[in-house]
Amino acid sequence: MWRILLSIKSHINLCLNDVTHTRFVQECKDAEPDVLFVGDSMVQLMQHYEIWRELFSPLHALNFGIGGDTTCNVLWRLQNGELENIRPKVVVVWVGTNNHEHTAEQVAGGVLAIAQLLTTRLAKTKIVVLGLLPRGERPNPLREKNAAVNGLLRSWLPRLGQAQLLDVGAEFVHSDGAVSPQDMFDFLHLTPSGYRAVAKPLCDLLLQILEETPEERRPSLVV
Repeated sequence: MWRILLSIKSHINLCLNDVTHTRFVQECKDAEPDVLFVGDSMVQLMQHYEIWRELFSPLHALNFGIGGDTTCNVLWRLQNGELENIRPKVVVVWVGTNNHEHTAEQVAGGVLAIAQLLTTRLAKTKIVVLGLLPRGERPNPLREKNAAVNGLLRSWLPRLGQAQLLDVGAEFVHSDGAVSPQDMFDFLHLTPSGYRAVAKPLCDLLLQILEETPEERRPSLVV
């Protein structure tokens, strides 16, 4: 019985994801974002917190996060309409922690494939990849895997020329190796204070990038 229930739940999630993807494609026809966020629930949930309205809405940001997505899902979405008609100045990519069955090399390769697609489709766009955060209350194999993914991306991304890694994971690990539930309520997803710890350095970086090309940021406003 539990297998049937899991199958039904999986089917429902797929249908909901299809609906969300269709909505994102439609948004591309109407919006002119300067910043595009793409990824899994870590991206999706961010827009439900005050930090999104405080720091990222003023940057003309779109949020294309879908809970449960893997690198393969995000790559497919970007290949199938979610980049049409938009020319963001920066794309923020945050995905990989749901790639449970993949090695660190495979996860990093998936993120790199996303970054490569973005550089091909959006030649003038800068790409910021957020590092995977430490999972679990205490050190564990998943945390080690995420750290290995970040290490590979730190080496690989600069080769693309317009992509970089922003890794703030160290901010969440205390001196005894523990992660606080005040930052991650389930030791994976972030609380408001956890999102603030990520959002502040990210926003500073985005502002720096946007200010480097002010004449290109909102061409429709140039008289």
